[in-house]
Amino acid sequence: MMQLPDSQAGNINTESRSEPVSNLLLLDGRQWSYVQSRYNLTPREREIAELICQGLRSCNIARNLRIKNGTVKTHTRNIYRKVRVKSKIAMLLRFVSDTRELSVS
Repeated sequence: MMQLPDSQAGNINTESRSEPVSNLLLLDGRQWSYVQSRYNLTPREREIAELICQGLRSCNIARNLRIKNGTVKTHTRNIYRKVRVKSKIAMLLRFVSDTRELSVS
């Protein structure tokens, strides 16, 4: 396994990163409402999907929401089933693709 130098040397150490890389907003509130209704997500599933799309890991989501890591994984599995994807990146791409038309209008 290759270890990267720390950020002081000009490179990013990915081993210690636990928070999202940036606060870039990919979807706004209206787009999230559309995704929630299109895929029949519960409010908690939507909340977890938003955090996943921000780049948080399951353990960080669990800590932030004060729930167990297994509960986050169960919600994530249910989201995948509803959206018909198999990974976090596929879910993000599906949401961005589905809401692209909303941002134009």
